[in-house]
Amino acid sequence: MEITEIRITLRDEEKLKGFANVTFDNAFVVRGLKIIAGNSGYFVSMPSRKRPDGTHQDICHPINNGMRRMIEERVLEAYEKELKASAAKEAS
Repeated sequence: MEITEIRITLRDEEKLKGFANVTFDNAFVVRGLKIIAGNSGYFVSMPSRKRPDGTHQDICHPINNGMRRMIEERVLEAYEKELKASAAKEAS
């Protein structure tokens, strides 16, 4: 499975730094991944819904750590590129 597109929407909140939509094999998109500033750096949170008891349940997620690492690395790379592009636009 290949990631064929990542779209980033930046946010400037304390913890939430952006959203990502990830397309796989030009055929399947997952929307609403969150880019979060954690205590030990940035991480990617999968789309989730709130349960009646207040906990959250992932709507979709990788089955293994290799896939999770690949998605997180690619999303965070795309986030850094979008940050640089946004800073360049503001400087213009």
